[in-house]
Amino acid sequence: MGPIAHAFTKHAPKAEVFHLLDDSLSKDHAKSGTLTPDMIERFERLANYAWLSQADGILFTCSAFGAAIDACAKATHKPVLKPNQAMFEQALKTCARGPVLHVGLVATFEPSIASMTEEFLSMAQSQGVDTHIHSYFVKQAMQDLANGDEDLHHQKVSLAMPELHNCDVIMLAQFSMAAAKEACQTITPIPVLTSPDCAALDMMARLGQP
Repeated sequence: MGPIAHAFTKHAPKAEVFHLLDDSLSKDHAKSGTLTPDMIERFERLANYAWLSQADGILFTCSAFGAAIDACAKATHKPVLKPNQAMFEQALKTCARGPVLHVGLVATFEPSIASMTEEFLSMAQSQGVDTHIHSYFVKQAMQDLANGDEDLHHQKVSLAMPELHNCDVIMLAQFSMAAAKEACQTITPIPVLTSPDCAALDMMARLGQP
C-alpha cells in the first residue's frame, strides 16, 4: 500500500485514497497455483465494498489476478484498473534496438509472471508491436520485505539487472518493488519502469482530474 499511496501523494495530493487489503488472497493463489472462482468472488465483494464506500474508481495492486479484475470491471461503468496497464503502455512506447522489442519482467511473486506476460503480450499484439518477454523471479525478496529488510530486498532485485542486459526496457512486476528502482537504475542504463507512478496518473486522467 505504501508505494501507491506515495504515488498519489506525489501526483494527485488532493485525491482521497483509502485501502482495502485481503492478504490471504495472494497466499491462497500461491497454494492453489491458479485463480479459482472463489477468489474471483472475493474480489467482487471487495469491489462492492469500495463502491458502497463512495469510491469513484478502483485500482487493484496485485498483478496475479487479471481475470478477477476483469470481472469487477464488467460490473460497473466506473474505472477499474489493472495494476500494470499504464506501465505496459509506457513499455510499448520504448524504442527497440532491433525489429523486436525485448522487455525484461522482474518479479518477487512468481505467480504474477504468467498472468502479466499473457496480459502484456495481448496488449502488444493489439498494438502491432512485436515483443519478447524475458522474465526473472527474485527468490525470497518478498519475504525479506515482509521481514522489514528493505535494503536486502532492493539488493536482490537489483542483482537481476545484469541478467537482462539485452533488454530494451525492464519492468518491476510488483508494486512493492517500486522502492528498488533507484538501486536497479544505478546498475543498468536500461530504463526501469514501475507501476505506481504510471497507475496513479492514469487513474486521475480517467477521472478527468489534472
